[in-house]
Amino acid sequence: MLTNWNIRFWEYEFFSSHWLWLLCLIPFVLFIIYRFEQSRKGEVKFSGSTDSQRALGSKWIGRVREINLVIYGIIAALLIFAMAKPFHWANYDNSDKDFKDGIDIVITMDVSGSMLAMDFTPNRLEAAKEVAKDFVDGRDGDRIGLIAYAGAAHTACPPTLDYTILKQQIDGISGDYLEGGTAIGEGLGLAVARLRSDSLKSKVVILLTDGMDGGDPEKMAPLDAANLAKAKNVRVYTIGVGSYGTAKSPVVTTFGTHYQTMPVEINEPELRKIASMTGGEYFRATDEESLREIYQEIEKLEKRKIENQHFKSEPPANPAAFLNWALILALITWSANYLVFKQND
Repeated sequence: MLTNWNIRFWEYEFFSSHWLWLLCLIPFVLFIIYRFEQSRKGEVKFSGSTDSQRALGSKWIGRVREINLVIYGIIAALLIFAMAKPFHWANYDNSDKDFKDGIDIVITMDVSGSMLAMDFTPNRLEAAKEVAKDFVDGRDGDRIGLIAYAGAAHTACPPTLDYTILKQQIDGISGDYLEGGTAIGEGLGLAVARLRSDSLKSKVVILLTDGMDGGDPEKMAPLDAANLAKAKNVRVYTIGVGSYGTAKSPVVTTFGTHYQTMPVEINEPELRKIASMTGGEYFRATDEESLREIYQEIEKLEKRKIENQHFKSEPPANPAAFLNWALILALITWSANYLVFKQND
């Protein structure tokens, strides 16, 4: 817990940050005072003996003046920080902050044939599974579900707190039992349907795909599903999976499946639109590590949104630390000038 003696200003936020511009004036004011001090004779009266005064020497008097000048600058800076109304969230204890309800999340994963492309190790689908399981392991108290989709969508696991079962389902999903294609709209629509009857305030879909929508146009289009998510207050974070340029991808022929270099095509404008419509964000994953970082970023973003829902008021300004140190430095300077050297104005 930070105390009222912490003046690490970079750890604070400020309600009236416009006052901080005054900090820019301090060096100029100090420079003017310094030049003035150099041009005037000393006015310090020393209370010791003549021998002590000679031992001290005028050189030390000059140093004392310079030190005083620096302290004046520090005091001015501390007062400006106090005027800017600093506050720190770590010092704020709000009894309304309560996360016991957790978040409802549905991971909606593309399992179409193109997810077997080898620009991830060993391929996009297996890398996505491993990262999803790590994401699940990092949750606590959140109900998480799983939708697998290709040409059609399938509920692999409804939202649950049983993470062991969920991870088993993640391991087992594939596109073998689904028709070919990439029905993004159907996958998103089914995910929203799994969440819409839930009573929790925070409902999230993480939509992962590596291609363009190729679903049945007579069923649900991606933007229609996004509108449904928006109506149900479901945030959608979209992730485009695939390296830039080309990748070794599976191609089905009459002679079997073989791999050949194919261009990576992701409908990023549409994925961005889905995320924007629902209050989420779009991310691009070009390898397993970037996909892992995206999940971590989604976790941070969602936590921040939940905190914003629970904070009913802003923390009070807390300039005490800056005022405390300003007072101490002022007392030290006054003591040096008026008690030791008996300076008179």
